[in-house]
Amino acid sequence: MAISEKNFQTLLKVAVENKASDIHLREGESPAFRIRGDLTPIKSGVLSKEDFLSIFKLLNIKKIPDDKIPFERDGSYEVSGVCRVRHNSFRFSGKFGIILRIIQLEIPSIESLGLPVNLSDLTKPKAGITLVTGPTGSGKSSTLTSLINYINENQKRHIISIEDPIEFIHQSQKSKISQREIGLDTETFKSGLRASLRQDPDVILIGEMRDTETIEIALKASETGHHIFSTLHTSNAASTINRIISMFPPEEQQNIRLRLADSLNAVIGQKLVPSFNGKKIYPIQEIMINGPGIKECILGKEDLSRINQIIYEGGKSFSSKTKLSSISFDQSLMRLYNASKISKETILQFSENPDDLEKSIMFE
Repeated sequence: MAISEKNFQTLLKVAVENKASDIHLREGESPAFRIRGDLTPIKSGVLSKEDFLSIFKLLNIKKIPDDKIPFERDGSYEVSGVCRVRHNSFRFSGKFGIILRIIQLEIPSIESLGLPVNLSDLTKPKAGITLVTGPTGSGKSSTLTSLINYINENQKRHIISIEDPIEFIHQSQKSKISQREIGLDTETFKSGLRASLRQDPDVILIGEMRDTETIEIALKASETGHHIFSTLHTSNAASTINRIISMFPPEEQQNIRLRLADSLNAVIGQKLVPSFNGKKIYPIQEIMINGPGIKECILGKEDLSRINQIIYEGGKSFSSKTKLSSISFDQSLMRLYNASKISKETILQFSENPDDLEKSIMFE
């Protein structure tokens, strides 16, 4: 008998109770939860093709093509009082698969995520672009949501988000917030972003910078007085800037450098690291605040690699109790280590310069 709606919702509840970040469903296999970074099979029956066809109906995936047509679908689903999920359905080796990313219903705050409290400095009314970067599963969406939530709670602004799909559901507080989903409220990021400029926004959240046209419109929006927030799948600030510039044809790159140097407010790179006992995960961040030295690197007057040194120098005086400054991943790791939250093995595993970091630990 195919899986029922009750069974499916129970699966989601169990995942939330076990603090899973994702659920992996694969035809011919038992479900698995990703818990603190590891995939853990659960004691459940093997999923059949009929189970998947039932789940597709629950997820409102109406068009299931035959075996000769490629198949990928995105969407979202909510269990009232439990969680929302962002899902991607696909086919592999002629079988069906679904990955469900669990999204808590409660909007996270900067403090609840364990982020520096002065990260809220990046929400001050200011034209420009703030990017949150990192690999899939590094908490980019949660960090971005916490910044938008801070604006919503403390400023009288009009916030427009363009997402695919909408993850966290915000309720207007001091701000008015208009969340628009690709495929439901607007056709594409490009069309939604272009239209948003005629909707009197103060703040625009773009789910992801996917192509040059989206970047071009985002730059234009920042140049006309809007505050832009978005994400990129890049590993650090230097690679983020390089990625944006290299996406454009060579003959356009110098112009993009000029515009980016003026428009970029900050880049927040993010990773997640385990606690001593592995029962908790902490975010570490590389924060790059744009300034004269960074501008020279973006413009090509200095090599992009110099950005790492500028960030490191800024991190020497980093404090969450003062004005936000730059900080490197390794400095962020050391802050957690000195607070006895992570082990020496963890900082050496996640460090970008493990030899240098090990020497600094030895001579503490």
